[in-house]
Amino acid sequence: MKRRDLIRSAGLGLAASAVAAPAIAQSAPKVQWRLTSSVPKVLDAIFGANELVSKYVSEATDGRFVIQNFAAGEIVPGLQALDAVQNGTVEVAQTPLYYYTGKDPTFACFTTMPFGLNARQQNAWYYHGGGRELQDAFLVKYNLVGFLGGNTGTQMGGWFRKEVKDLSDFKGLKFRIGGIAGQVVAKLGVVPQQIAPGDIYAALEKGTIDACEWVGPYDDEKLGFVKVAPYYYYPGWWDGGPTMNVVVNRGKWNELPRPYQAIFEAATAYANADMLAKYDARNPAALRRLVGAGAQLRPFPQSFLDASWTATNELYAELSAKNAEFKKVIDALIAFRNEEYLWWQVGEYPYDGYMIRARSRG
Repeated sequence: MKRRDLIRSAGLGLAASAVAAPAIAQSAPKVQWRLTSSVPKVLDAIFGANELVSKYVSEATDGRFVIQNFAAGEIVPGLQALDAVQNGTVEVAQTPLYYYTGKDPTFACFTTMPFGLNARQQNAWYYHGGGRELQDAFLVKYNLVGFLGGNTGTQMGGWFRKEVKDLSDFKGLKFRIGGIAGQVVAKLGVVPQQIAPGDIYAALEKGTIDACEWVGPYDDEKLGFVKVAPYYYYPGWWDGGPTMNVVVNRGKWNELPRPYQAIFEAATAYANADMLAKYDARNPAALRRLVGAGAQLRPFPQSFLDASWTATNELYAELSAKNAEFKKVIDALIAFRNEEYLWWQVGEYPYDGYMIRARSRG
């Protein structure tokens, strides 16, 4: 006799029915959200994080909580993703908050800052260093709830049509670089341009811009920048550990059953870790291919790095004098950064430095 028949024959059919059904399915409503991203689908390591979140949310709720994913431009342009969530056009967006420094420079602190935190430090600050509490307090006035949804790791400095050998070579240079970093380089005579990811290649090819920064080898290869700008500079000092933020309409978030909220948060945390792992795994081979295709690797001139460091600290002081909320967040972030590098100086950096030298020796 089958187990189900045995239970029913004992007069426990009703109880068996309750046991057999997943607990969440008994009281869980059907919820369907739309997510808009700031990136095109071709950037699969970033856009793929949305698909992971949707997959785990759906599986954990037995298909009752569904999130449909849309790339930049399918519902709204990539640089309007946050606004679409804020006004309720969609429920959720995957977008770097530093795209919205025109609203308030404080947004940038929760993605990445020039000479800020690396990826591990960014996670540490968010989860255990007070960053999440600061973000929650900031986003509430925009009707948003925020989560970490990925990290690329330290990015490259970008692609340049012409070689830059000294600080003077940057004056007048039209550089696709957004947010706070754009304000920093503007102090050095650069003309910053904020252009959505899908439009960068055309602008570089036509000469509308002289240089661009995007992410790193894996994504940059997909966008084909090596074909039109052969000089590939590093490091991206403005993107030491850039977060791909996920923002949810606060009203829609509050409507979710608590189990759904927990599932969504767990799914974004997994996607956050998975994205960084993908880039760490895929960047080395992509860098080799780019060099094989003609990319000429160059470190930024020391004069440019030093001037950028000075300009960054000047800008932080200027913004802090005008914006108390920015001052509160950037002071906390810098204090955390300085404490972190006390450990990095002793543990992480000596180990990595030795291993890099050992590799060079063969």
